[in-house]
Amino acid sequence: MSNSLKFYIDGAWVPPVSGGGLIDVVNPSTEETIDRISAGAAADVDRAVAAAQRAFASFSVSSREARLDLLDRIIAGLQARQAELADIISRELGAPMKLAAGAHVPSGIAHFKVARDVLAQYEFASQRGTTRIVREPIGVCGLITPWNWPLNQIACKVAPALAAGCTMVLKPSEVAPLNAMLLAEILHDAGVPPGVFNLVNGDGPTVGQAIVAHPNVEMVSFTGSTRAGIAVAQAAATTVKRVTQELGGKSANIILDDADLATAVKNGVRSCFNNSGQSCNAPTRMFVPRAQLAEAESAAREAAQKVVLGDASAEGVHMGPVVSALQFDRIQQHMADALEDGAQLIAGGLGRPEHLPAGYFVQPTVFSSVHNAMRIAQTEVFGPVLCILPYDAESEAITLANDSPYGLAAYVSSSNAERAMRVARQLRAGNVHINNAPVDHRAPFGGFKQSGNGREWGVFGFEEFLEVKAIMGVPPE
Repeated sequence: MSNSLKFYIDGAWVPPVSGGGLIDVVNPSTEETIDRISAGAAADVDRAVAAAQRAFASFSVSSREARLDLLDRIIAGLQARQAELADIISRELGAPMKLAAGAHVPSGIAHFKVARDVLAQYEFASQRGTTRIVREPIGVCGLITPWNWPLNQIACKVAPALAAGCTMVLKPSEVAPLNAMLLAEILHDAGVPPGVFNLVNGDGPTVGQAIVAHPNVEMVSFTGSTRAGIAVAQAAATTVKRVTQELGGKSANIILDDADLATAVKNGVRSCFNNSGQSCNAPTRMFVPRAQLAEAESAAREAAQKVVLGDASAEGVHMGPVVSALQFDRIQQHMADALEDGAQLIAGGLGRPEHLPAGYFVQPTVFSSVHNAMRIAQTEVFGPVLCILPYDAESEAITLANDSPYGLAAYVSSSNAERAMRVARQLRAGNVHINNAPVDHRAPFGGFKQSGNGREWGVFGFEEFLEVKAIMGVPPE
């Protein structure tokens, strides 16, 4: 990309304030460097925040119609450049082209469409007696996003922030930043006013920390690991800014004894391995009735062995590599820990597949004979690793599912809708999918416990970017 060494600040592509070095962007299928970006510094963040502050005065009071028109132009721009976005995501993340074009890019576009629809009908003011309750844009927002669903997680922050009338500074993941830079081009071409959207590349400890601690950033929206989320919250506390976080997960998948076991297991394996297992809401803990354990193991083994693993650019590939050497090594250690703790390996395992000597390829792996005290049952692996845990009664399955520091998502399979709903209501998770229900971009997305706070997507995500004001002494209209 022609602007890969620059940052987008105040409506223009500008060089870093000072030389902070370069960061390689690596294709995880080949381990080859495909581009380089500049590593930003606190001075670059200062410049971006100042631009956002200047732009807020006018953009925050722009009309609903003006913002709707702006979002329409952005959506059109995204749709026109879908193929470019998919290609970039496939190369920098390692997502198979079918997944990049069929899920990654459409989910990003969906968030802009939903934000537009929310804005079109949202009531920013209401009357309670002689008090007018108004909701106003919160101010300059710092947006920090991860690499695993890059465009999706950028869009579900940028879109509602724009719709609400906020200005922003985005730090995308330095591991997969190129899609964010293409998005910046689309926003520019759509006519986003200078300073409303700003992008500074760099790492978390430098650029991320500068955004979070900046006294003129009013709100931070962060997606990443729970460990990093704790650091973000601590740094933000000194300026008492709003912080919303979507963090880690270890999602439970309860297959009840009245479910179609083979179908439920197959769906669970496929969902777990989607995006190479690099999804915070992946159903990585599969709970099955103990009497059906052997049948579940057989179905999971068969499903895992059917996964076609290979270069993201190749035809017919179901699963690409994980994103980096660091991620590959972490996953290998998690699998070694599972074996040491006594888990039974029934598919996949340690090491690269023999036919893929290059690239960060992890074998689709299934462990059984797992119990909740094992590290593999409690730790977020963030790779294509599934563990199967048996249970004896429905109540035990619910207890085991809730026995986790995380609470992002959960899954329930049952032929009885009333029973599935009863179980779902007892699960301590922000999202519950019944019988393999797909995600709903209008529903609130976020977690309980150490999976974060606040919500994204739809009207709930939109309202995170608004402040509430009470104006008293106003006669009813």
